[in-house]
Amino acid sequence: MKHFVMHSFALFCYSLLFPFFHGTAKLIRPFSPKLRTFFEVRKAVIEKVEKKISQLPSPAFRVWIHAASVGEFEQARPIIAALKEKRPDIIFFVSFLSDSGYNARKNFPDAAAVFYLPVDSRANAKKLISVLKPDVLLLMRYDFWPNHLVEAKKYGTKLILAAAVLQQNAPYFKPVVKRFYTSIFHLFDHIYTAASKDTAAFRQIFMCLNAETAGDPRFDQVIQRSKNPGRIDHIKPFFENKTVLVAGSVWDKDSALLLSAWQELAVRPSLILVPHQVHPENMARLTRDLQTRSIAFVKVSAMTEKFDPAQEVLVIDQTGYLVELYSIASIAYVGGGFGVNVHNTLEPAVYGIPVVFGPNYHNSPEAEALVDAGGATVIFDQATLSATLNEIVTNATERAKRGKIAKTFVEERTGATAIIADSIMTLL
Repeated sequence: MKHFVMHSFALFCYSLLFPFFHGTAKLIRPFSPKLRTFFEVRKAVIEKVEKKISQLPSPAFRVWIHAASVGEFEQARPIIAALKEKRPDIIFFVSFLSDSGYNARKNFPDAAAVFYLPVDSRANAKKLISVLKPDVLLLMRYDFWPNHLVEAKKYGTKLILAAAVLQQNAPYFKPVVKRFYTSIFHLFDHIYTAASKDTAAFRQIFMCLNAETAGDPRFDQVIQRSKNPGRIDHIKPFFENKTVLVAGSVWDKDSALLLSAWQELAVRPSLILVPHQVHPENMARLTRDLQTRSIAFVKVSAMTEKFDPAQEVLVIDQTGYLVELYSIASIAYVGGGFGVNVHNTLEPAVYGIPVVFGPNYHNSPEAEALVDAGGATVIFDQATLSATLNEIVTNATERAKRGKIAKTFVEERTGATAIIADSIMTLL
């Protein structure tokens, strides 16, 4: 099997064609801001990592974690904590593909280095592996870069894929690329899936007999984070004994629908708005919208003891509040469901409150399962949002029922962290 993997025709073709695609991307980058940024942030990235970790002790166990972005890294955090508790001498490296992931966690204290994954050339992969010398590569969910995986395998690194998901409409199943992904999946020593249906797909379709169901570590992570709501100590007293609607990670479409629906309600809950982005342009747009609607509001950065949640909407114009704010919510609206995909639905669910979001949620297995369980409601327009809010704001019994389902949903799915961390410990 190893011989087949290392000399797979599909992986060989990838290595052969990669320089062409890489060269083309470099040629067109002057016309693409995203490509310009992609290459700019990766300048001399391996040299920077080497300089940062040059003084590390050689014998220590080294675990390299790769995550596409913030969400995937959050799945890794409880695993890191569990491993640190078992073996304090483990050295962690963290790489990201996305700007948002790197910028959000570039100062992660438990990592010896946090960096952008270099361009996936063979030369880069060889050089990075020689610098990191990883005993284990833990790849979260997806984001497979073949040259880095192959070089890590050649070095002797144990490869683990965790929280793996094979969505029904995923590209992995398409005839043209199925063989390619089969080769990639067979590079991994262990595959820990988020659900039994994913395990079945890995085993039956890709012949990965080392796949087993562990669950999603994010369930452990949200439980862990829910115990530390200290960031909102100065906000909490204003909302005691009130029905509170927290709208988290809202985009333009979300806030427009939500504000219209909220204004229609006969009984309005106190409203806390948390935009997906708090940069000046977005905050100016949201401010204009609130003013046009004649809605009184206060930004958290300018909040005083005179703030009145019965008369004013609280607008969060600083980062780092959202997860803790759900702890004082009676209802959560999670944004992104009218864009590419809904944001994190587990963060509010853990607090035992009903969750509401838009129709684009099928790329989130946990959101789908939460809807099926009855702990979340999907809305399609202002009318369905108004009707849903009206029901759960005015009917405390129904609100409690849905909230209990949401909390139970999270609590019943914990345990993935221990399975994955114990597996890594056996490898070390």
